[in-house]
Amino acid sequence: MNNQSVSVSRAKKAIADYKKAIGRPEGMAELSIFYCEEAFGFLESCSMEDESCFAALIRMYGRSLEFVSSLPTAQSAAYLERLDKLRSRGSHVGWGAG
Repeated sequence: MNNQSVSVSRAKKAIADYKKAIGRPEGMAELSIFYCEEAFGFLESCSMEDESCFAALIRMYGRSLEFVSSLPTAQSAAYLERLDKLRSRGSHVGWGAG
């Protein structure tokens, strides 16, 4: 990861572009949860202490919950399981992410 920049805004822009282009609720749920999963993995592996990254992660987790809650119950179960796993991981990374 030498000399590679971390860009929360580019990741969020990709999700916003999808929302403008297609914006299906299940796609929004998938993208936002994937963002959170990757962000947690990055923060865990790099021991990064950047408050703005944590704040963006927490906001995206909240948006993920909103997207999932708009889905039918049968469709939302798998997404809720992934979000619960992320919630558990959050207690290990700090900044109130848990």
